[in-house]
Amino acid sequence: MTASIKPLVAGNWKMNGLKTDLGIAAEIARGHDGALRTKVDLAICPPATLLYPMTAALIGSRIATGGQDCSLRDSGAFTGEVSAAMLADAGAQYAIVGHSERRTLHGERDATVKAKAQAAQAALLVPIVCVGETKDEREAGKALAVVKKQLRGSVPEGSTGATLVVAYEPVWAIGTGLTPTTADVAEMHAAIRADLGRILGKAAAASVRLLYGGSVKPSNAAELMGVSDVDGALVGGASLKAEDFLGIARACG
Repeated sequence: MTASIKPLVAGNWKMNGLKTDLGIAAEIARGHDGALRTKVDLAICPPATLLYPMTAALIGSRIATGGQDCSLRDSGAFTGEVSAAMLADAGAQYAIVGHSERRTLHGERDATVKAKAQAAQAALLVPIVCVGETKDEREAGKALAVVKKQLRGSVPEGSTGATLVVAYEPVWAIGTGLTPTTADVAEMHAAIRADLGRILGKAAAASVRLLYGGSVKPSNAAELMGVSDVDGALVGGASLKAEDFLGIARACG
């Protein structure tokens, strides 16, 4: 963890959740008590259909909500897309952009991710910019180079810790139960911080929250959150279970 940064644990529900599942968010809110609230920030990024009702259900809890993606466009004839302003209008405070599933399944390139991050910032949302290498890239010794290239192409210049979160999610670890060694995570997060310093300036980079994502669960959270420059987690499947999500949050405190 970075001593000067309050950690953030963000849940990405992906394409899961119906109105009957709003009780999960309510249970998380009950567990995010006064003591935990002072130590770690929480956010939940549900599917777009649940964003407004979840935001309404969490009023008073100090748990933020976010979108799982946003359009790079403000408005117009773009059937099926959701703009950053629409997410903000529904109560979101964050928007995940550049998730590996968007990069691989939808062919999103770094320039698209950057444009989406800029659109989010223009709507006063904080983009959670995702970066990460594939298994083949890691085994070829290209992990650091791949992530640095993604950062330089995806992060808007002029960002600060108040307007940007970066999530390192090794693609091969997402939903597989596999995780990098703590030494690998430490090396990558240190490299991300250093490269952000070159993009944004050292002072701004020092305040940006760097999340780790990829098969984070209560049983490994304390070890992962104890790594230098890890300022929280982007959580997938475990965020759909209140006690698991809260267990990860407690590991940050």
